[in-house]
Amino acid sequence: MKATNRKTRKFEPLTFVFSLLLLVLFLFIFLTLSNMIFSQILEDFSGLVNAAGNRSVISSIFLSLYAGFLATLLALLLGTPTGYILARFDFPGKRLVESIIDVPVVVPHTVAGIALLTVFGSRGLIGGPLEPYIQFRDALPGIVVAMLFVSMPYLANSAREGFKSVDPRLENAARSLGAPLWKAFFFVTLPLSARHLLIGSVMTWARAISEFGAVVIIAYYPMIGPTLIYDRFISYGLSASRPIAVLLILVALSIFLVIRILSAGWSIYDRD
Repeated sequence: MKATNRKTRKFEPLTFVFSLLLLVLFLFIFLTLSNMIFSQILEDFSGLVNAAGNRSVISSIFLSLYAGFLATLLALLLGTPTGYILARFDFPGKRLVESIIDVPVVVPHTVAGIALLTVFGSRGLIGGPLEPYIQFRDALPGIVVAMLFVSMPYLANSAREGFKSVDPRLENAARSLGAPLWKAFFFVTLPLSARHLLIGSVMTWARAISEFGAVVIIAYYPMIGPTLIYDRFISYGLSASRPIAVLLILVALSIFLVIRILSAGWSIYDRD
């Protein structure tokens, strides 16, 4: 029977300080969310039950998740090749391209909604010609493009960092053995970047389902979760909007926990 040698960790002041700051951050988020959740449960549990059984509430939350999923798929389709090009190649105007891709993160989202409306509205640059075939204003496509616009930078940047972390020599080795670029990408580079793409996809989806400002400008109807919460708050006050907000938080938290658990053991491509 082999004896296990455990190294005793020395007390490090920096580790203590960082741990303390982690605790502060955790408590800041936890107390804010838990206070609302437990206040709802203790003060008006029946309101939460009624919200969970309300068809319009469930439909709006489902629409948020579904539209966010579609936006994430589009972000993967567009952001993955974008990240690869930005990670592997230098070209004139590259910094400008990266800056423009990052703009949706910092621009006020009501401004983003107005900008999207001028492009995808019934008289917009794209929405006008496409109106006989697809409607963006007050329709699902409008919700998806709004979610996509504000969340795309998360996936594009995560994909870029993932591809940067892969040594180009691995790709070159595959190509030297006769594999074309697409084969080296799909069988070497992409698997090694999969964790970054997963993280980027989760962040993109999370940002998409939480979007309100851009969505409410271009597609107030059909109502997604955040829009319904705002509408109930304006019309009936906190008592009517809080149960829906709590329900949306619980749904999102459950999905995050499942994703974290499923991806916890995904270490096949991790570096030692």
